[in-house]
Amino acid sequence: MENIDTSTELSINKIRHSLAHLLAIAVKAKYPEAKLGIGPTIENGFYYDFDFGPTVPAENDLLELEKDVRALISQNIAFVREEISADQAREIFANEPYKLELVNEIALRQAQGEIVPISIYRSHDLVDLCAGPHVASTNEIARDAFHLTRIAGAYWKGSEKNKMLTRIYGIAFANKKELDDYFEMLVQAEARDHKKLGKELDLFFIDEKIGKGLPMWTPKGTAIKFELENFTRELERKYDYEHVSTPYLGSENLYKTSGHLDHYSQNMYAPIDMDGDLFYLRPMACPHHIRMYQRKAWSYKDMPVRYAEIADYNRYEKSGELMGMIRVRKFQLTDAHIFVTPEGLKDEFKRVLALIEEGMAGLGFTDIVSYRFSKRDPNNKEKYYPDDALWEKAEKTMKEALDEANFTYTEALDEAAFYGPKIDVQAKNANGKEDTLFTAQIDFLLPEKFDMEYVDSEGNKKRPVLIHRSAIGALERTFAFLIEHYAGAFPTWLAPVQVKILPISEKQMDYAKSVEQELKKNNIRVELDESNETLGKKIRNAKMQKLPYLLVLGDKEMEEKMITVETRSSSAKASEDKGEKGQKMSLADFIQKILTEIKERK
Repeated sequence: MENIDTSTELSINKIRHSLAHLLAIAVKAKYPEAKLGIGPTIENGFYYDFDFGPTVPAENDLLELEKDVRALISQNIAFVREEISADQAREIFANEPYKLELVNEIALRQAQGEIVPISIYRSHDLVDLCAGPHVASTNEIARDAFHLTRIAGAYWKGSEKNKMLTRIYGIAFANKKELDDYFEMLVQAEARDHKKLGKELDLFFIDEKIGKGLPMWTPKGTAIKFELENFTRELERKYDYEHVSTPYLGSENLYKTSGHLDHYSQNMYAPIDMDGDLFYLRPMACPHHIRMYQRKAWSYKDMPVRYAEIADYNRYEKSGELMGMIRVRKFQLTDAHIFVTPEGLKDEFKRVLALIEEGMAGLGFTDIVSYRFSKRDPNNKEKYYPDDALWEKAEKTMKEALDEANFTYTEALDEAAFYGPKIDVQAKNANGKEDTLFTAQIDFLLPEKFDMEYVDSEGNKKRPVLIHRSAIGALERTFAFLIEHYAGAFPTWLAPVQVKILPISEKQMDYAKSVEQELKKNNIRVELDESNETLGKKIRNAKMQKLPYLLVLGDKEMEEKMITVETRSSSAKASEDKGEKGQKMSLADFIQKILTEIKERK
């Protein structure tokens, strides 16, 4: 390959899009009756949807199709674009019902005055309805830098009302090294998968008999959960939040007033009838915190009012969308709602940004998180509350706060909440895929809906502004990211077991128990290995659990009232030589060392 620009996203997307067309050529050659759906690019690759009829290929057929695509690449096939009329397109795609449907949709848009061309690409013996772009020819595609990965079912246009088609996925990169790097990343990602590690390290458990998407935290997982709660509450107290506790149910009238029943009911569970009154498991706590605010009158001197709560939420998620601890049906959110004067809004939002940044740094997430300023699309009239003045004010204030706080962020159109703009805290998981960890939002709407008030300096009743924000996100999702980020080797303050005591033999057991009790007195999470295994086996078992510290106790340690400290990063060969590879110290010195490490949350 010569003079190929592989440095830009456009270049690699051209390659991936062109490979989708080559796949369609290979499929039509092998399955002439197959009907074409669509073949777009996706993250790391592409797919193409086909209606194969009764003869659907299996996973083991992909290797043969892959060989056929490689053979096509070698033929230096050109991709030639043409713009045609709707009637010409109907003639070309007369025997392709899915393409014909798309042609008619474009023709309707043209008839309504939109300037949208109908374009086709000719490559080999395939004519495909496509906007492009593509490579000029297959000379620009590396034969050894793609792979067909899997087959899945997919409804036409993503609607369950339509026919189920067969989707063939592929991955593609500019060169073989990038493909090999991707496969290596997958290997590493599998090793870090929170579902796998959660089971191996006994951190959480999802039981089908209890219900899908309803995780249970084991004792070890709960130890981490408590640390996350403590971390959150300490952080919030530092930023002058008051902690409240509110019910996980709410009345029908409450959610009618808030608008959740109009705009969010698809994510809520069916109502519970209690003595003729309807109640809902709450999907969020903002209505509860608003009513908490409204329990009494407020002056401008009292503002801002900051309520924080680690709140139980229940949201309906489709079974196919559930994933470990990342997407669940019941979770706890480190939630807060701030009621602030319009004049104080920008400064208060800057405080929110500072809290979030400090929280992410405290968890060690600085390198995996980014920030997205999500705005409305003014042309999407159905999705957003129709008040241009409020939107302009909210987005202007949020942008000024971000810029004055020197935040690095990207902007995203049409990603705002129904009632206002938001900052999305985006985090990368072990696969390198970005997901929203949590958000912070400015809301002028709910104060209107609930007729919220405070009294200003002149004695007039005014409307506060509402800020919705999380501190570290949902405990479940944050937990999943922590597991993957640290590969289960948590920092000492978060580790479910911080110290494992390993007596070499039964002779040291009484001394080991006295060490255990002293550690417990200092609130250090400790386990004592009372098994009859060799020291080498005990050390290997402990390191499999990724524990921060191992205390090896032999005759010398018992006689001198000392301990030998091993860490998970020290050599595993310290096993059979009674710990000489570790560091010998007094128990008191070790306790002081580990307590400092825990306190500072290193």
